[in-house]
Amino acid sequence: MDTPLDLDPTTTDPLDVFVRWYEEAKALPEREAMTLATLDATGQPELRTVLLRGLELGPGREGLVFYTNYQSTKGRHLLSDPRCAALFYWGDLLGHSPFPGRQVRVTGTAQPVPAEVSDAYFASRPRLSQLGAWASPQSTPIASRDTLESAVLAVAERFPGATPVPRPPHWGGFHLVIDTIELWQGRLGRLHDRFRFARDSASPTGWTASRLAP
Repeated sequence: MDTPLDLDPTTTDPLDVFVRWYEEAKALPEREAMTLATLDATGQPELRTVLLRGLELGPGREGLVFYTNYQSTKGRHLLSDPRCAALFYWGDLLGHSPFPGRQVRVTGTAQPVPAEVSDAYFASRPRLSQLGAWASPQSTPIASRDTLESAVLAVAERFPGATPVPRPPHWGGFHLVIDTIELWQGRLGRLHDRFRFARDSASPTGWTASRLAP
């Protein structure tokens, strides 16, 4: 399949395209997975995969929401330097995708979400995940697997039975406010379609866009 990505850069809202692509990727495993790049204190980038857990579409605040331990490597990076980038790739992983490979690249800054938003999401998580958020000193060395499992058991004793597990103060969400977003769709012969949108408050759409060479 060689499907063109036909966009009018002067009228397109890239978030509308993102939402449509995200819905069309529902047949793929882990469509929520996004590779997140952060910067350490020396400017060295680090990568890992996180899961998209919300899409904010408020004017001028469009962005992606994900959750983590604020004391983890990525958490500490973002609290120190909020600049970051994220990447989604939705390919024909199972051989029956209705579209060619697609990629979305985002740059922006990440800020902690309000506590009540983190509370609500944490309450929706499976209980074992809630216990693990208390037990795991994420990104720090531990002696063994037994150490981690013992920590989980200790937390379970603190919140026995059906006792609600509160959100740890060191755990919560980040809102990655989008500054730029690139939409990429694969084409035959590696002649891919690419459009880059940059935030522009003076534009009627809120973005300026350009087509990029593949």
